[in-house]
Amino acid sequence: MQCVVFDAPGEPADVLQCRQGQVPVPDSGQVLVRMTASPVNPSDLTFIRGVYGIAPQYPQVPGFEGVGVVEASGGGLRGRLFRGRRVVVMNPSGGNWAEYAVVPETRVIPVSSVLSDEQAATFFVNPATAWILTREVLRIPQGQWLLQTAAGSALGHMIVRLGRHCGFRTLCIVRREESVESLRQAGADAVIVFDPDHADAAELREQVLAAVGEDGVRYAIDPVSGRTAAAVIECLGSGARMLLFGSLSNEPIPLVSRQLMQKDASVSGFWLGNYMMHRSLLFRLRLVRRLTGLIRDGVLHTDIARTYALTEVTSAVRAAEDSAVTGKVLLSCR
Repeated sequence: MQCVVFDAPGEPADVLQCRQGQVPVPDSGQVLVRMTASPVNPSDLTFIRGVYGIAPQYPQVPGFEGVGVVEASGGGLRGRLFRGRRVVVMNPSGGNWAEYAVVPETRVIPVSSVLSDEQAATFFVNPATAWILTREVLRIPQGQWLLQTAAGSALGHMIVRLGRHCGFRTLCIVRREESVESLRQAGADAVIVFDPDHADAAELREQVLAAVGEDGVRYAIDPVSGRTAAAVIECLGSGARMLLFGSLSNEPIPLVSRQLMQKDASVSGFWLGNYMMHRSLLFRLRLVRRLTGLIRDGVLHTDIARTYALTEVTSAVRAAEDSAVTGKVLLSCR
């Protein structure tokens, strides 16, 4: 089979290769999936760089998310029931950027035929993150503001549309002017351009308070970390909650604890895999039904920029990090 492999951490465009490999054989409790498509997510790229928090096992095939068809089971009731069915593939250790992948049977979910392969391939990471952050963890009331950084991303646009759907307001922080118009068209209530390399936290705070009022924001989410997250903390209001769900800058947060103490505000981390691990099967089934409906209705729909073959993986990862490319980049595994 064809598969994308890297032998050491580094820049994705430099270290990834498409090679021939052996079709893996599922053990007990695992299934073999013939992969159809897999997206290039920020988590995949940080994994390849060696800074994701999960250690690669070299030679390593990347890819945490995707869609495919179950071809074989290594044994287990769920695996036998899923054989021949199209499934969302959540691969906790990577491996989806290949023609075939072996995953635990508990990590595949049958997906509705109303969704295209493109939407099924991007079914979980962004849509589930958008819903769980805003509706399950923060539970943002109608009319309240949510501040989000890196808002020009596919996830950022989803959260804007979800805010319009559920009734909360979105304040979007982006680094470039080019990202502003698309967010406004998506329905963002306010967009601020802030680059920590060329502006300080006081400037961001002034703009945020001008948009939401002198009390500051009660809810914030940040996948960037570093100076961006520190600047957002200064914009929090009394009793505010902020969730960190990424570290795109790979920088520590320079934090003065009094900024939180005086406001009785809190900053905590969120990891989708850990959250789902502690949820019941009933919760997962309800989540799948809810996400399917919201994707079908266009609220959590993923805009696809372009699909590349596995042999074009270098071009794919470059496109995924090109700010001029709008939408998600996919790898076709067929």
